[in-house]
Amino acid sequence: MASPLFDLTGKVAVVTGSSKGIGKSIAMHLALQGAKVVVSSRKAPACEEAAAEIRAAGGQATVIPCNISNKAQVERLFAETKKQLGPVDVLVCNAASNPYYGPNEKLPDDVFMKVMHNNILSNMWMVNLCLPDMRAKKDGSIMIVSSIGGVRGSPVIGAYCISKAADMQLARNLALEYGPDNIRVNTIAPGLVKTDFAKALWDDPKYLEKRLATAPLRRIGEPDDIAGLAVLLAGKAGAFITGQTLIADAGVTIGG
Repeated sequence: MASPLFDLTGKVAVVTGSSKGIGKSIAMHLALQGAKVVVSSRKAPACEEAAAEIRAAGGQATVIPCNISNKAQVERLFAETKKQLGPVDVLVCNAASNPYYGPNEKLPDDVFMKVMHNNILSNMWMVNLCLPDMRAKKDGSIMIVSSIGGVRGSPVIGAYCISKAADMQLARNLALEYGPDNIRVNTIAPGLVKTDFAKALWDDPKYLEKRLATAPLRRIGEPDDIAGLAVLLAGKAGAFITGQTLIADAGVTIGG
């Protein structure tokens, strides 16, 4: 018999950036635990493909495309979710931007602002849209997919790291505000994971060699290595966890 601690039957879960990579894996595993999952990213065909995989595996998936940088689209995402499936129980803010690779001194102002907009402000929009229904039910789980970049410096993805540190603080603030309504807010901070989003890092032989040498587990992550944390935080298994950052990084951050 499966543990009821991980049963998400009937829960409505919105996962942004879920057409591939970590977001897709999170959507898949939430659905396999019984959640009714909304697959969302900018491109509808990619969302449909991911949703088809989830359905083929036995899960429930609804496609609602959304560009998180556009507030009207974000509002439509949650209005359509409520119309089609009901109020949101689980929100996973996974979509993010990292359009620049290089030193901060050459980072254009508009690129910096785009990173802050998409990686912080958009998350605040989504949380606020979920809040009334979660507060009414006195229940809800909100997750922001951050990064170990939020606890480490970087000479090449500095703006991204700054935004991910801000997400960790956002989760702490929101957890404090919404805890009395039994709304949990946490971040998940992956290390290097083999996704298209992080390809500039793991596809660099010198960087990869260094990372493998400093990771106690001697490997980089796969999307499924992160999805289990989302399943944990989504339901009863994570009911006593809020305001925290759960790091999954093969041990990189414990080393020198």
